[in-house]
Amino acid sequence: MENKLVPPSDLGPRPARPASRPGRTTRSRTALLELLEAQPEPTTLAALAASTRLHPNTVREHLEGLEAEGFVERHRAAPDGRGRPAWLYAATAAPASPEYAGLAVTLASAIHRTSPDPAEDAAVAGAAWGHDLARDHGRPDRTGAVAARREVVALLDEVGFAPEADARANQVRLTRCPLLEAAHRHPDVVCNVHLGLVRGALDEYDAPGAEVTLVPFAEPGACRLAMHHRRGERG
Repeated sequence: MENKLVPPSDLGPRPARPASRPGRTTRSRTALLELLEAQPEPTTLAALAASTRLHPNTVREHLEGLEAEGFVERHRAAPDGRGRPAWLYAATAAPASPEYAGLAVTLASAIHRTSPDPAEDAAVAGAAWGHDLARDHGRPDRTGAVAARREVVALLDEVGFAPEADARANQVRLTRCPLLEAAHRHPDVVCNVHLGLVRGALDEYDAPGAEVTLVPFAEPGACRLAMHHRRGERG
């Protein structure tokens, strides 16, 4: 199975599952709040700026306004090297989990520092996870490459990626990221875990031989996943 990970740009997922709204706001501020509401972990200003494609100063201004209105809260991240720890932001309407966020970033950082090949090790770990998730999720009703890809899309939805796929599940927009902050800081680890997840799930569904490409932070609102099987695929 051929797999590749395209390096990230300055774009990224912008999930939109709102829970609440300020009384008077701009479209950019609303989008920023929706992004925070969709995250299961507190997130840095840098990750939010990269994901929304807004200037960091603009994001900071929006965050300050949302915090003043009670829609956003912030706290310092755990120390990680030299310098003052960054601020972490979370929507007050959604439960924050700083311990979980810190653990994800810490684990990704450790793999990034200690592994001779972080991307490959992350992909291998992700593949094992994908096999486990696919077994728990259950096999598709139909056999064939298309059915397997569609089942992987359903699996990604359960995990929290809010995928949007074409009819044959070749092109998939991942509009949410369960670990946005960790992915922003260590895409070579986190994004390859997600790539491996897809690879392992496809193998579990008896659909090997796919070319799987993940483009992290590909566009405003999404990462992009492509799954293509070679000639002779069955639906």
